[in-house]
Amino acid sequence: MSIRPTETVIRPRNVERLVAGQATSDGAGVKLTRVLTQPLQRRLDPFLMLDAFGSDRADDYIAGFPDHPHRGFETVTYMIAGRMRHRDSAGHEGLLENGGVQWMTAGRGVIHSEIPQQEEGLMEGFQLWLNLPAKDKLCAPWYRDFAGDELPRFATGEGVEVTVIAGESHGVVGAVTRETTAPLYLDLHLPAGACFTQALPAGHNAFVYVYRGELTLGDTRVPARRMAILANDAGSDGVHIVAGPDTRVLLIAGRPLNEPIAQYGPFVMNTEQEIYQAVADYRAGRLAT
Repeated sequence: MSIRPTETVIRPRNVERLVAGQATSDGAGVKLTRVLTQPLQRRLDPFLMLDAFGSDRADDYIAGFPDHPHRGFETVTYMIAGRMRHRDSAGHEGLLENGGVQWMTAGRGVIHSEIPQQEEGLMEGFQLWLNLPAKDKLCAPWYRDFAGDELPRFATGEGVEVTVIAGESHGVVGAVTRETTAPLYLDLHLPAGACFTQALPAGHNAFVYVYRGELTLGDTRVPARRMAILANDAGSDGVHIVAGPDTRVLLIAGRPLNEPIAQYGPFVMNTEQEIYQAVADYRAGRLAT
């Protein structure tokens, strides 16, 4: 793992507010925590949802996510522990394992399933929904699996280990880039007391989610299982993180689309009429072709 010089951040962002996720279930009863909920979609544009799932009780996840449709956005599934098989109506199939990422562009429509390939043990990970711009909402579906050892990684001089799922950090380009939304998706492993800085454009919306340990952003302590929404401070140039005990955190940022959002379950478009069309296409079987 290469050692990269620290990025310079002169005016780090402050924390606007802390958010506790909502316990819920999805699919065929998979228990999860919805961290980024629908009321936050405008504030955290272009991101639509972030789910955190984690349990060593098979009953919490074994039924998985049987066939269900999507249209108009991208899903990014990051598996920390466990095994999940993906199949979809576009002919894609893959096995997502420890440390791997599945990136799927639903575009004009796809029906897929995500089924656990284990009957015991820990299953833990995240699913992020990234919106598509209006011009791309009806693009062709796309899918890619990245094994854990395929994801770009680096370390800082303070021992922070960084996995670059999307975007660019400290000169390291991630597994996926997107021109319009410019998503940054980092998984940071910080030893106790370590600092990490990341340059961010002032206009990009950004948040961190602490899934192990705790950290400090400015004067704000962020405990485990909390999302910190970062303020869009005028003139800010990035974020400065100080770790508490051994800490793991997702840092996610992107360029807002500033377009209307119309959502009905697994369909995210720009107008209600487009939602009606998505439902009609699904019922007529047009999403499965």
